[in-house]
Amino acid sequence: MDFLQTLILSIIEGITEFLPVSSTGHMIIASSIMGIDKDPFVKLFEIAVQLGAILSVVVFYRKKFFPLNHWKFYLKLVIACIPAAVLGMLLQKKIDSLLESPVTVAVMLVVGGIVLLFIDRFFNKPTIQTEPEISNKSAFLIGCWQCLAMIPGTSRSAASIIGGMQQKLTRSVAAEFSFFLAVPTMVGATGLKLFKAYKETPEILKDKHNLMLLGAGNLIAFIVALLAIKFFIGYVQKYGFRLFGWYRIVFGLLFLALYYQGLIQL
Repeated sequence: MDFLQTLILSIIEGITEFLPVSSTGHMIIASSIMGIDKDPFVKLFEIAVQLGAILSVVVFYRKKFFPLNHWKFYLKLVIACIPAAVLGMLLQKKIDSLLESPVTVAVMLVVGGIVLLFIDRFFNKPTIQTEPEISNKSAFLIGCWQCLAMIPGTSRSAASIIGGMQQKLTRSVAAEFSFFLAVPTMVGATGLKLFKAYKETPEILKDKHNLMLLGAGNLIAFIVALLAIKFFIGYVQKYGFRLFGWYRIVFGLLFLALYYQGLIQL
């Protein structure tokens, strides 16, 4: 993988990680179009580059994350992470096998898109206007919704936002809590992948070229994700999720068409 490919994948990660459109699906298509071989480093890069995007949330909402004595806020995040942590450990092999299924990715893109078309009608009477109003019970249930993102193509952001709106959060608060929840969830998942890679193929993390690409990728993803977060919150407050719903449907059908034409290979 060269620097141009790293740049493109990192920009895609930064844009799509926090939008409800599935960063996984976009990374798969982009890698296939560019002819990037799915060697161990590329698979690791597609996970590890998320760290840059995660850091953008901490920086963008630094007053929420710091100082570290906001124990009620952190407790909610811990509670919300429990379902994904438990299911992730129990179903890791099954999740990895689903990740190899392009049909699963495409179908979930379309299904999620249809849900987003109507989500504002389904949950149109929000009562929770700020993050402190979210109860521990609601946080746990949002965490349960997030588990749907273990099915590739669902989108972690979409699943947790839908869960938030089902718990009567406003669109913007549901989106923001989805961002907050991404930090411990994705740090844990990414850290586990990095540890596993170091144990199984330590040479890929000792290669200077690989480390340079990981550093550059995370920096690019961080900058792009900062801009994406600001855009997304402003957009959904005014217009809702219909645009993202239509985009997912078109993207999912395109994904499926490219796969059956042999243009996408996993």
